[in-house]
Amino acid sequence: MKILSPAKINLFLHITGKRKNGYHDLFTLLCCISLYDTVSLSFGEKYTTLTCNNSDIPEGKENLAVKAANIFFKTVHKNEGVKIRLEKRIPVAAGLGGGSSNAAGVLSGLNTYYGHPLTKSQLMSMGLSIGADVPFFIFSKPAIATGIGEKLEAFEGLERFKVLVVCPKINVSTKDIYQNFNLKLTKCNKKLKQTISEEEIFDIRQHLCNDLENVTIPMHPDINEAKQALLNNGAMGSLMSGSGPAVFGIFSDFNKAETACNAILNKHDWRLFQTEMLV
Repeated sequence: MKILSPAKINLFLHITGKRKNGYHDLFTLLCCISLYDTVSLSFGEKYTTLTCNNSDIPEGKENLAVKAANIFFKTVHKNEGVKIRLEKRIPVAAGLGGGSSNAAGVLSGLNTYYGHPLTKSQLMSMGLSIGADVPFFIFSKPAIATGIGEKLEAFEGLERFKVLVVCPKINVSTKDIYQNFNLKLTKCNKKLKQTISEEEIFDIRQHLCNDLENVTIPMHPDINEAKQALLNNGAMGSLMSGSGPAVFGIFSDFNKAETACNAILNKHDWRLFQTEMLV
């Protein structure tokens, strides 16, 4: 079984609070984009194993896809395993949710193969024990997420915009970004207050906002340079996704996105991906 495992972007990300356990409460709009890893599943195995074409990806029990398989088999009381092959295309640790998407793909694939023993709601609850973004990838449509990201409400007010993703070649630690975040410095509250819920139409100029930029950009100026490169080459708006370092620009059509891609590639040693929103 082969499964396409999409990346996601955060079209806005507002941090609303911090819990005693260290997790942060979010108000974020999530949307998948047409940038995919491929998850291949081979059944009839005694144990779960994983191989990957990217040497930066752990292949043991710490891998989220392996965790997903192990939790599934334990929940449905099957003493079995699955052979997982990951073909990675989504940049690793970039704020695009690749690992969580892989885990969601494994859960959904196993559930399909074994005749749907679990409901979608059960799969989402299971996914939350693996990572906060996993339920969204099982939900599999644009959504406003609250809580730590597990409370999802479908969002219909998106167009199928073209998206150019720029990934500077830097390493960003999500843990460090959240640990250094100051709730007093949130910038998205005024931009998002009452507008997104009342209008239910995404406005690039009004809603494109990420509180975590306040932390990540001062630590990694390349991220702001990537944003400016997108805006200077015709993007209607640009934003860092998640805790970075990936940045995306929104374009009205494919030709404008392609022109921007070529212009940026001529000047920068960054990874670029031409995609579109999956709405």
